Amino acid sequence: MENKETFSYTYSAKEQEEIKKIREKYVPKEADKMEQLRRLDESVTRKGTVISLVVGIIGALILGTGMSMCMVWTELFVLGIIVGIVGIAMVAAAYPLYSYVTKKEREKIAPEIIRLTDELMK
Repeated sequence: MENKETFSYTYSAKEQEEIKKIREKYVPKEADKMEQLRRLDESVTRKGTVISLVVGIIGALILGTGMSMCMVWTELFVLGIIVGIVGIAMVAAAYPLYSYVTKKEREKIAPEIIRLTDELMK
């Protein structure tokens, strides 16, 4: 008599990873303190970045308008120089504005960040 008991097992690491990824989409996320800390840290620079980009882009467009006034419409040469200087000032103000807004946001969010880091380091 032959005994034909066999054991077959199939394991695929790729399938398991895919199953985990799909499951993570549907499981409600818990408020992880480390994730909350990362989001707060990222939010500090986001507002300053957006404001400085808007001011810098508008300043560059104003500078371009002033250049066009000088080069294309020669009768508006003096006005073009004035408009160009305003554009240059706005572009130059973009980084200091970013620094100022970021500093203010850091001051505002600092107590929450300190509280979260104290909890995480314990």
